[in-house]
Amino acid sequence: MTPAEPMSIRALVRTEPRSSGDDRSIGAILIDSGRLTLDDAEHILRKQKDEGLRFGEAAIKLGLLKEEDIQFALARQFDYPYLVPGESNVSKELVAAYQPFSRQVESLRALRSQLMLRWFNGSPDRRAISIVSTARKEGRSYLAANLAVVFSQLGERTLLVDADLRNPRQHELFGLANRAGLAQMITGRADESAIERVPAFMDFSVITAGSAPPNPQELLSRSSFSNLLAMLSGRYDVIVVDTPAADEGADAQTVAVRTGAALLVARQNASYVDDLQDLSDSLHHATAAVVGVVMNEF
Repeated sequence: MTPAEPMSIRALVRTEPRSSGDDRSIGAILIDSGRLTLDDAEHILRKQKDEGLRFGEAAIKLGLLKEEDIQFALARQFDYPYLVPGESNVSKELVAAYQPFSRQVESLRALRSQLMLRWFNGSPDRRAISIVSTARKEGRSYLAANLAVVFSQLGERTLLVDADLRNPRQHELFGLANRAGLAQMITGRADESAIERVPAFMDFSVITAGSAPPNPQELLSRSSFSNLLAMLSGRYDVIVVDTPAADEGADAQTVAVRTGAALLVARQNASYVDDLQDLSDSLHHATAAVVGVVMNEF
């Protein structure tokens, strides 16, 4: 199989929220969240009635609410939750959680759509994908985390797995403990209780890397890792797997073979084309499908 044509994280595709799951009005949501007082809500309702405006338009015209307040309420109405800075331990690097209407997240949604077309088709053998890069600091963990969040926002049962047993980051990004995780599950020293649900999102869970083992590549090569992924594929619609940088060993290729597919990440003005080609070739020879290349400019 030849690698798929590269796709850019800069491409923009707007995706609408899914059907409403919150019967409350925008005003009620904003009052319950402490963003609006009852007195101000009454002023807005009078303005809305007098001028035939929408609630949000009347509120902004009166200077009582900002556009981000209206977007916050709409997100709650359409079961599209996102976080407000200061209300969670989740890192601000998760732009999909904190800035769902930004250019970066529009690009992530476009990438999500590409992956739905190119790889995820609902079958158990196409529910996992590895995020790989040639070197560290190219945005691999950042992309894996944010991509997993936007899949969960689509309503998919989503699992993020940190298979970077050398330099794990996902526990830091999501504010989770990292005592028992993937390494311990592979060796049978931890059970499914190591899967941590992130309540800030609709149906989103994380398996952290766990305590660092002395033999990461050997662990990831074990049949117990393949068996674990097979079991998880029966429970989740999308499994996004973060991997170590390819220049640190063969871990990334090993994980990509286990998941069946890889998405390559390159950083603009930092990654080398020859290194990317070499990694793509090695994944191809290892029988992992390369579904695309993301040029990360953020």
